[in-house]
Amino acid sequence: MPGLRELAERTPPQRERYVDLLRALAILIVVLGHWMVIVVTGGPRGPDGFSALEVLPWGRPITWLFQVMPVFFMVGGFANAASLTSRTRRGGDVADWLLDRSARLVGPTTALLVSLAAAALIARLAGVDPAQVGRAVWLASIPLWFLLVYLVMVFLTPLMHRLHRWAGPTVPLVLVGLVAAGDVARLALDAPTLQLGNYLFAWLAVHQIGFAWQDGTLPARPHVALPLLIGGTGAAALLTVAGPYPVSMVDYPGMPLRNLSPPTLALLALATAQLGLVLLLRDAGERRMQRLRPWMAVIAVNSVILTVLLWHMSAFVLVAAALYASGLFPLPRPPADTGAWLLWKLPWLAVLFFVLGALVAFFGRIERRGLRRGAPTSRSRWTPRVLGRPRPRATATTVGYAACVLGLLGVADAGPADHGPFGLPTAALVSFLAGTAVLHAARGARDHRAG
Repeated sequence: MPGLRELAERTPPQRERYVDLLRALAILIVVLGHWMVIVVTGGPRGPDGFSALEVLPWGRPITWLFQVMPVFFMVGGFANAASLTSRTRRGGDVADWLLDRSARLVGPTTALLVSLAAAALIARLAGVDPAQVGRAVWLASIPLWFLLVYLVMVFLTPLMHRLHRWAGPTVPLVLVGLVAAGDVARLALDAPTLQLGNYLFAWLAVHQIGFAWQDGTLPARPHVALPLLIGGTGAAALLTVAGPYPVSMVDYPGMPLRNLSPPTLALLALATAQLGLVLLLRDAGERRMQRLRPWMAVIAVNSVILTVLLWHMSAFVLVAAALYASGLFPLPRPPADTGAWLLWKLPWLAVLFFVLGALVAFFGRIERRGLRRGAPTSRSRWTPRVLGRPRPRATATTVGYAACVLGLLGVADAGPADHGPFGLPTAALVSFLAGTAVLHAARGARDHRAG
């Protein structure tokens, strides 16, 4: 890839740089929030832990600042709409757009899953307790929940963007209504299964807002941003303080009702407030991003942002295991409800950032490779020639995406238990890898035909 300065200087003037800044900040805040909230303890069979939110009631309102996944999905909607619109205006094919979007997503994810499976197998052969291996792999794979949902958002973008052009703000309003119906089913009818649709409806609604921001339907102006900020904050406070929803926007064990799994109206109210805030700060952020050095920093972070998200919990597992085995950090640590615990967290975070930096330096090359425009995918001699034609390639793209989604769903839903020699459900791992192979073959056939 060209150097950072060259990339920064070549940035088209019409690019919304503020969106890239928001993406980088959102992921970095997620990383810091995960690292802060988990309390590591010693156990009879190795390191253990729990959520600090279980014993820190005053920390639950602070989660309103750290729960920034709505911002990530808004930015995702903006970026997907801009990319899809640009491709279709040039006469490009939607299926080929999906193939290109998948290139950046599934490559780094494949590297993570294969690495976790290999590490789990080696640990088991070395005599590590299979239950501990399963728990470690589960903890390291937590970020795959976010990627699973985002992969679905990308796949549905062509359909949802068409609905946006046809019905505009009616689409997210309908989706919010479906979220409300799911909440009612959970709260009034005690039917939590009917609330599971909120995983799709809530994030689709937020993603849809990114479409409106991208095409100017939702202008970034104070007279729009302030009502969203004030109204969203007021609604979130009303729903949590006076209403039935918990104050914490991050889940922790023992919650009778959760705001994130699945998303609730309270989380969407917070998302509305965050939308108002980011729109209010848009002009100032865009001016800041016109400066060369800050924009170079944002480009550098975004070039490996998925790698950062995917590997930050692996860094946590590695550090926890290494420090427990070496005894360099005291375990049990100071109680989580004391000031000493916060001071203890500072060197802990420093080590985590160092280890994550090393992982990103090694695995980030895979993500950067997926960013290279015009770099053709190699075509294997086993690749069916029929995939060079648009219709079979579109079918293969759909099948590949479906297999990847099902595989990630199986991994994300597995839980902290022994799932076999690879630490992951074998069927889910095979499904994802098969989907990745299908998508790679489709890209290779297309690029070979184009060449």
